[in-house]
Amino acid sequence: MNSASTDSFETVAGPRETGRGWALARYVVAATLVRSADGGAVVAIVLLAHASGLPGWIAGLLGASITAPHLLGPFIARRLDTAQDGRKVIAISALVHGVLLGAAGLLLPVTWAVAPAVLLVVSGLFGPMLTGGVSSRLPSIAGPSQRSQRRAHGWDVASYGLSGTLGPAVVAWIVAGPGPLTATLVLAAAAIIGAGGVLVLPRQDPPLSAVDVPLPGRTLLAIGRSGPLRRTLALTITVAFSVAVLPIYAVAVAPSLGGAALAGTLVAVYGIGSLAGSALLMAWPLRGDSDRLTPVLALVVAASLAVVIVVPGLVTSLVAFGLAGIANSLFFAATLAARSEYAPVEARGQVFIWVGALKIAAGSAGTAVAGALIGVTWLPIAVVAGLTAVSATVCAVARRRQSQR
Repeated sequence: MNSASTDSFETVAGPRETGRGWALARYVVAATLVRSADGGAVVAIVLLAHASGLPGWIAGLLGASITAPHLLGPFIARRLDTAQDGRKVIAISALVHGVLLGAAGLLLPVTWAVAPAVLLVVSGLFGPMLTGGVSSRLPSIAGPSQRSQRRAHGWDVASYGLSGTLGPAVVAWIVAGPGPLTATLVLAAAAIIGAGGVLVLPRQDPPLSAVDVPLPGRTLLAIGRSGPLRRTLALTITVAFSVAVLPIYAVAVAPSLGGAALAGTLVAVYGIGSLAGSALLMAWPLRGDSDRLTPVLALVVAASLAVVIVVPGLVTSLVAFGLAGIANSLFFAATLAARSEYAPVEARGQVFIWVGALKIAAGSAGTAVAGALIGVTWLPIAVVAGLTAVSATVCAVARRRQSQR
């Protein structure tokens, strides 16, 4: 009896696990395509504006036209939680993003900058759907066990790392050949192809009625009332603000390490560290309560940032940047786990998008603050390392007090 049951379980579970593996592979491909389009768009548009003879301040505004609307993403995210098929919402978002990005690229060299800027603003509105919105589909793909969920988060972190590296890298490679317009159109095509990839992902269970799905403001209040989600949001914002300082610091410190061109090498090594961290997560998924893991790993990020400013020489700086990338990947995976495990089912998509949108805003603020403080080279890193350590400690103490109650 037991033997037969075991045989039956194996024949059923084997194909089921294989199916989940293929679904996860499709997820990674689709997510990387749409996120590469979102991640590389700013670089492509800014380079295209320069090639079109526009002044630097207009190029900067055009780049901001893509990123700034991410903050408004949560206000259209409710549709993701109320739709009968959330895949269609994400696919349409990717399609619109790609079409408008391509149209803006075609118009930019031949018309006033305001016309492509309007298209880019609308395109940017859908950016959060391609980041947090896509991630909200992962729990239904990965399987029910915590280990399978955590391993899938490692793949999701890899998708972010690949797109964050691949998008700008592809743009730079194409710009050096056919030019920035071609690069922009390639990114637009990636978003459109990625939309098709989203449609072939497994379908999630039907949502609750639209009446049960909270409005964006209520969702943000719900995040604030939930201890684990509140801490996840606070630490996500803090760490995003902090690691955004690294590229500015790399530019400032590179001349003392051997040449200004080394700034790109330092940032590239950070990206390699991020990918290495995602590989570690695939092999050894995080274990334990995600609400406990997030402050612990935020402290690890703070420690890695402190190491960056104390190590001497090029080789040790490269190692430090790589370790910072690994630490940030581990922390990011913990935040994805916390969002998956603590978000209410009726607002899961909105929770993912709220956290993702505020993370992007925090990263932009971190870059701006770093630029203001970089007159003293080590100061920005020291400030954000201390800020991250304090935030992680406060969240850890708050969690302990909540558990004691």
